[in-house]
Amino acid sequence: MDRRRSVAGVAEPISRPGVRVAARVLLVDPAQRLLLFHGVDPHVPDESFWFTAGGGVEPGEDLLAGARRELREETGLWLPPDRLVGPVWLRRVRFSFEGVEYDSDEWFFLAALTDPAEVDTAGFTDLENRTVRGHRWWGADDLRRTTETVYPLQLAELLPGLLADGWDGRLRLID
Repeated sequence: MDRRRSVAGVAEPISRPGVRVAARVLLVDPAQRLLLFHGVDPHVPDESFWFTAGGGVEPGEDLLAGARRELREETGLWLPPDRLVGPVWLRRVRFSFEGVEYDSDEWFFLAALTDPAEVDTAGFTDLENRTVRGHRWWGADDLRRTTETVYPLQLAELLPGLLADGWDGRLRLID
């Protein structure tokens, strides 16, 4: 079975005009902790936030390839396609970054590491080098207790069930 397919059998996103398509990765270590990056918008430097690995899908690139490429660039990890499950979630979001407004569809894949891994950010783009302040592994309790901004906003609520029960093959819309 192609694990990229949603319940509707759609392997790739349905294009919406003017929408940025992003592939994101919920990268979980053997201790069930999630990797998040700490970032800031240079136009709003006093408001930081945490976010998952991933980013924009390049023209002609499918979601899975984009997720794997982004994961490699941002963490130094190269996972085979069958190690990414999903997409498990879809987040449709509008946001501003560096004064530019974005309308984005973010497709989330789950990747569980079987061994501990060192994160290598040497593949960061210039933008990531300017805006990412660090990274850390977050446990479910950390996510529930934090007062910091973490995207997606439902992460603390949804991730524990996904990790405990696995993916049921359905694509879920999240905030």
